[in-house]
Amino acid sequence: MITNSKIDRIGGMEFATFRLKEGVTEARLIELSGQVEAEFLSQQAELVLHFLVRGAEGVYADVAIASSQEKAEEYCQQWLHNSVALEYLELIEKESVNMTFWTRVN
Repeated sequence: MITNSKIDRIGGMEFATFRLKEGVTEARLIELSGQVEAEFLSQQAELVLHFLVRGAEGVYADVAIASSQEKAEEYCQQWLHNSVALEYLELIEKESVNMTFWTRVN
């Protein structure tokens, strides 16, 4: 998990729910998430927080909180140009993805 202690900088969020492809383990998801954070997300200056959560019935969520919704969207687009991030995305059932972006209002 990436966390930047400047919590007052939170301005936007990306929230993506998904299921893993058949045969992919949660351990592999966590492993690759750590690599994505170490090799890619840790370089994003306006990223405040990143983490994974698991819900009911095999649904996961990848959460990225940034200084603005625009930055969250920008970082999301950059996943498509990073080799480790692309490897992470290969673990996910593409049809199951529901990605939304949010702006802080108070």
